[in-house]
Amino acid sequence: MNSPWRRLRTALIAALLIVLFFIVQTSVGRYFAIGGVTPNLMILLTASLSLVYGDSRGLVIGFFCGLLCDIFFSEYLGVYALIYAFTGYLCGKFERLIYPDDLKLPLIAILGSDFVYGFLCYVFLFLINGRFFFRSFMLQCVLPEMLYTLLFALPLYPLLLRIYQRFMRPIRESEKNFAGKNRIS
Repeated sequence: MNSPWRRLRTALIAALLIVLFFIVQTSVGRYFAIGGVTPNLMILLTASLSLVYGDSRGLVIGFFCGLLCDIFFSEYLGVYALIYAFTGYLCGKFERLIYPDDLKLPLIAILGSDFVYGFLCYVFLFLINGRFFFRSFMLQCVLPEMLYTLLFALPLYPLLLRIYQRFMRPIRESEKNFAGKNRIS
């Protein structure tokens, strides 16, 4: 078991990352826009942290990322929270398949998360309102955003992985026992 202080520190770092990525996406992100498309840093953060934390914590991280987007950008409270939570939960299912040295699966998961995000946004925000322009929405909005987010994921995912390994990773029982035996009393 991890100490309550370690869990609090982990939660505070996750909250700080969520706020930081939100600020960067909403303020600086528009300067990186190409053809009106910006990278979705919030989905990148949700997918990245979900891959290392697992499904239940990924769901919570996704929920708070989405809730922040709902509060500032949505006319319906909860739509983005649901989409991000679902995405975080799905990415968290791949937790056991992730190896720190291999970037293929995390990048594929981030790409897939952005596609799921775009598809669910279309369903909840457009299709339900009777707007049927799926093909053009996917080709003009979702696909460029996916590729642009993937481009930003190349440097940011390893950085997030290092932050996780250094500050947020839970201490396993085997590591506690090993550290306890080497301690001088």
